Amino acid sequence: MSEAQTVICTFRVRREGFDAFRALLDRHWPALRRLEFVTARPELNFISDSSDPDSPTVVSIFEWVNAEAVGQAHSHPDIAEIWEAMEPLCESRDGRPSMEFPHYEPLVPNR
Repeated sequence: MSEAQTVICTFRVRREGFDAFRALLDRHWPALRRLEFVTARPELNFISDSSDPDSPTVVSIFEWVNAEAVGQAHSHPDIAEIWEAMEPLCESRDGRPSMEFPHYEPLVPNR
């Protein structure tokens, strides 16, 4: 098995869909955790500052237990239902896609 991977999810949420999106986000990490797809390290969620309240951007950072968990989550109906419901609540903006999910591995400083 591979090691844990951090994902930094970016969601460009439609203003009129924000409340519904937030309700889904509130269910997201607990569902991933219940299914043991993510580590016990709590998720971090951020929203863009209030300078443009009509175009909220939400960032969610969490840690997959391993690369295999990502694939398992994609095929699990409990997670697919949440992800499918999130998609229409987001929009492409400023040449960027509605949602992005780059994965990262720790970079230990050379100190």
